[in-house]
Amino acid sequence: MAKKTVDIRFAGYGGQGIIRSGIIVGRAASIYDDKFSTMNQAFGPEARGGACSSQLLVSKSKILYPYITVSDILVCMAQEAYETFEPELKEDGLLLYDTDLVKLKKKRRKFKLHPIPATRFAEEFGNRIIANVVMLGFFTAITKVVSKQSMEKTIPESVPSRFIELNLKAFNKGYEYGKN
Repeated sequence: MAKKTVDIRFAGYGGQGIIRSGIIVGRAASIYDDKFSTMNQAFGPEARGGACSSQLLVSKSKILYPYITVSDILVCMAQEAYETFEPELKEDGLLLYDTDLVKLKKKRRKFKLHPIPATRFAEEFGNRIIANVVMLGFFTAITKVVSKQSMEKTIPESVPSRFIELNLKAFNKGYEYGKN
């Protein structure tokens, strides 16, 4: 029987929007793509700069166990996150990573690499803080876990109104990069 649940881990450090990324994708899947999702988060005591991760499960059926032991997809936005969670990426899983912040070491196992200069793209928009939204566009194009349309509906509901246009541009930049 094929696995119906996709186990996703977003990982980085506090202040990068890692937790919000899990919330946005989970909301898009649940509300607009008619799927089930559940999310857990982990973070250090620091307000910003400490390690954090968001574990998201997305499925077409009810989720019975809401925790990840091995990720199908790992999204890394910091070196420490890569070093911590890469060993928990399944064989033939997907590793999406920010080339500006993560330098890969020799792979111990076989998985698919998908690099993007998310931070650099965000800086081109004049705001590093939207690197996670660039990554969400890339994630959407590469994984197809959620639809582009559901993400474009969810992002405006998830960011301050004055930043909606900027976030949608950042999302589309990542999405186009992922398509090409």
